[in-house]
Amino acid sequence: MGNISKNKYYLYATEFFAGMSVMAVELGASRLLAPYFSSSQIVWTIIIGTIMIAMALGNIWGGRSADKNPDPDRLYLRLVVAALWLAAIPLVGKYVILGISGVLVLTVNHNFLILAGFAACMVIFVFPLFLLGTVTPSLVKYTVESLDDSGRTVGTLGAFNTVGSIIGTFLPTFVTIPAVGTSVTFLIFAGILLVLGLVYFLGKKTKKGFYTGAVLFFVFCSIFGHSGSFAFWEDNLLFEGESVYNYLQVKETGDSVILSTNVLFGVQSIMKKDDSLTGMYYDYALAAPVMAGVGEKDEADLLVLGMGTGTYASQCMKYFGHMGIEGVEIDQKITDLAGEYFKLPDSVRVTTYDGRAYLQAVDKKYDVIMVDAYQDITIPFQMSSVEFFTMVREHLKEDGVMVVNMNMHSEEEGNINDYLSDTIACVFDYVYTTDVRGTTNRELFATQNADGLAAFMQQAGKLEDAGLAAMMGRVGESLTAYEKGEYLLTDDKAPVELLGMSVIDGLIQDEIGYYKEIFKEEGMKGLLDAM
Repeated sequence: MGNISKNKYYLYATEFFAGMSVMAVELGASRLLAPYFSSSQIVWTIIIGTIMIAMALGNIWGGRSADKNPDPDRLYLRLVVAALWLAAIPLVGKYVILGISGVLVLTVNHNFLILAGFAACMVIFVFPLFLLGTVTPSLVKYTVESLDDSGRTVGTLGAFNTVGSIIGTFLPTFVTIPAVGTSVTFLIFAGILLVLGLVYFLGKKTKKGFYTGAVLFFVFCSIFGHSGSFAFWEDNLLFEGESVYNYLQVKETGDSVILSTNVLFGVQSIMKKDDSLTGMYYDYALAAPVMAGVGEKDEADLLVLGMGTGTYASQCMKYFGHMGIEGVEIDQKITDLAGEYFKLPDSVRVTTYDGRAYLQAVDKKYDVIMVDAYQDITIPFQMSSVEFFTMVREHLKEDGVMVVNMNMHSEEEGNINDYLSDTIACVFDYVYTTDVRGTTNRELFATQNADGLAAFMQQAGKLEDAGLAAMMGRVGESLTAYEKGEYLLTDDKAPVELLGMSVIDGLIQDEIGYYKEIFKEEGMKGLLDAM
């Protein structure tokens, strides 16, 4: 076994599994960071850029190292070290992310998501990927026997690496992460690299204590890191898991059940245990059916794009029971949770699909279309453009109303809400907005009906439910006709994530400004005392 490095097939297998592991780590990195920083294009850019930096440095150093000392022992030792590092990520990665975030949130004023995400990637992933980056140039050194077959040999290595990378792309996304989660996915691929390295050293008498320790360390990480919670400080979770698209968390409070796709902030859906109004933007959005005159119609239809677990649909069923309700939710796991924890009736038809693609596939027209697909910075650009809102308008009846939840309010000129509102105002003749008290949400109502606002005021006065009537009274007091500006989002140009990041920076600074001042004046001790 000591001469296994002379077996080209084993070297090709090394290239195959190294390529597979690099892609698996990249996808695992996105899932590790998403619950804290979102899964936006910005985060993906940071991950890909960091990995490319690490791989490039590993390629350079690995080639030089192989030229100076062409000993395969060094390469397989690096594989063992990389495997152990990756195995430790499920155990300590979340603490590193929170630690870095805690330091940076107190010290930076702009681009927090970029800096925190980049710093977390550098600390957690650069070293093991640097080591994996040394694999290809080292194997070239060991496999090329003469210039006559160098092209064929290097090409074969490249092919094995590419095929491994392809499998490493699809396997985590469609198999391991949905089935066993991000933590176990890291452990699986760390285990593959560890076995690859240890098999090489079988029969060798050197460093047996180190490799025994490596196995014990991997077992330790597997036991204590395989099912670690992302929100490890929470003690009232009904469910925590992952789907193909999201980190998912269902939390129970004294009066509510809440779904969140982020461990640190945000409510994606909510169910009040007493079936009352939520106190959130969903209540304000109930103005859309009133504006569309649903109460005076024998039949009415609602479409919710971004169904979640059905908070808005359930409210509409309660207050406008004769409505036919359809929902579109891209994440089937969320729909499953809706039935299990949020009592969404089976009569509500939910289609697992992208919201825009669904509109392209159906011809039906609706009285109300709710667009609720925006989560913090992860605004899908294809559902924010003039082309998308034109499609929504075409699926509304003559007096139909679109309601859009915009959840990143800012007073800064040219913010994401200005862009969205101006874009919508380019498509609809009548646009109204209202801010949700005590939150960063703003509800926007758009219609082609010139009498929409008058109809709302008239219908709001006829509502029989006292709670809903009072809520619509508050909406009516704050509802404002929107004046169109010059900002525009199109399919070709929609920088929604950069715009969103700017707002989030401002929100973070507003929230922690008090603590930052204490930190500057009194240091860490003063901050801890204040908290």
